[in-house]
Amino acid sequence: MKKNKISKNWIIKKNRDLSYKKSKLFGFRSRSAFKLIELEKKFKFLKEKTSLLDLGCSPGGWSQVARKKIIKGKIMSIDIKNMENIDKVNFLQSDLFNPNIEKIVLGYFNKKIDVVVSDMAANTTGNKNLDSYKTGELCLRAMQIAKNLINSNGVFISKVFMGAIFLEIQEKAKRDFKKVVKFKPLSSKSDSKEIYIYCKGV
Repeated sequence: MKKNKISKNWIIKKNRDLSYKKSKLFGFRSRSAFKLIELEKKFKFLKEKTSLLDLGCSPGGWSQVARKKIIKGKIMSIDIKNMENIDKVNFLQSDLFNPNIEKIVLGYFNKKIDVVVSDMAANTTGNKNLDSYKTGELCLRAMQIAKNLINSNGVFISKVFMGAIFLEIQEKAKRDFKKVVKFKPLSSKSDSKEIYIYCKGV
């Protein structure tokens, strides 16, 4: 039993190392960049002139992927943590619970936007249920921002962990958006409860 556990942990660690090396090979700042690539391949929401808001952006992997696709559009990235500069990406260091955040975003884009993405996760405490709930709260906040800021055919994508708060997230998404799809990228660890929700149209 112990041998099997060690073997499984070794395989997981190896896969993580391969993803990390792959991200460095492509010049991405994080392994999570490949999750957005998979999401884009499936849902095709990034266009040349897309206006995009990246919530919880640091260290910048998703913004890097978006920048490769969005040549003539605008990108704004927000995180409470700092993020090193990415060419033609406007970074704002701020708490998403800042009551002025939506006004600031609209001031930058000067219009309703096309896409809001969020790969946010709460800092881990070791309590998986608590971590899942806190990440769910971040997802709900991102969803509210997206609902208020995207245009009628806009897209919202967010990470969420399966857990006690997931049903609340799913029900709110179905109330607020015309289309809601759950998706687990292949680049997401198979033993993780992490999934992504794709929402379109308000």
